[in-house]
Amino acid sequence: MASLKEMRNRIASVKATQKITKAMQMVAAAKLRRSQDAAEAARPYARRLAAVIANLAAGVSGDGAPAMLAGTGRDDRHLIIVAAADRGLAGGFTSSIVRAAREKIDSLVREGKDVKIICIGKKSTAQLRRLYSDRIVENFDLSAYRQFTLTVAQPIADVVTQLYEAGDVDVVTLFYSRFKSVVQQIPTALQLIPATVDGGGAPAAAQGGAQAVYEYEPSEEAILETLLPRNLTVQILSALLDNMAGFYASQMTAMDNATRNAGDMIKRYTLEYNRSRQAQITKELIEIISGAEAV
Repeated sequence: MASLKEMRNRIASVKATQKITKAMQMVAAAKLRRSQDAAEAARPYARRLAAVIANLAAGVSGDGAPAMLAGTGRDDRHLIIVAAADRGLAGGFTSSIVRAAREKIDSLVREGKDVKIICIGKKSTAQLRRLYSDRIVENFDLSAYRQFTLTVAQPIADVVTQLYEAGDVDVVTLFYSRFKSVVQQIPTALQLIPATVDGGGAPAAAQGGAQAVYEYEPSEEAILETLLPRNLTVQILSALLDNMAGFYASQMTAMDNATRNAGDMIKRYTLEYNRSRQAQITKELIEIISGAEAV
């Protein structure tokens, strides 16, 4: 059994850890609000851009369609982008994203596909490098950025565009954590290339109204050639913002659980300390009484 001094040191150590986890929880809660506002503010722009692209794509078909929209016509070479966190102490946030990406990668490899990987965040790089070091073509460390803007997402989009235009990949899929609420973040796979068109560009027809006919200058193809690369950057930025909000939500929850566990440990150690101290006092009293009776 540990001595009383060792038990006092344990209690003091756990109390110090509890103060740290409590402080980290409060910091994560403060950053979560700002990150959540940024993620929600980016979504309307991404949705409207997708609606414009859907509207333009409705009038484009055949050989005139841009490459990012029509694809290469093959499904042999895949690029998997795994966007996770640069830091830990956030529970299973990064692991859930990497697990979903690994399932997709392993499935493609079993089918005989050529798979390349881009890692965003030091934690995703560390986990995937152990299994797929020969498949990782690029990794991005975003720990130096306090806020995510288009200038952060643009270098990632440039690398993806270069690989696609060089003919090295046919399909590009992004894995990230979609922020739904403080207690729920959903690992999500989003196909970036060929660009997915959900038909959201004709709201008038969906509402039963008259559908307007548009004439574009320049042509739909020319506009899409400009908008599709921009949409790629916007989609990556939106995923990064969702990831940031999800990370702070997971970290806040993890630090709250750690603080509670530290409190339970302190109670248990304090109880053991009091019992040991009482036993030691009782033993000393018995020794004193026994000595007095012997005299």
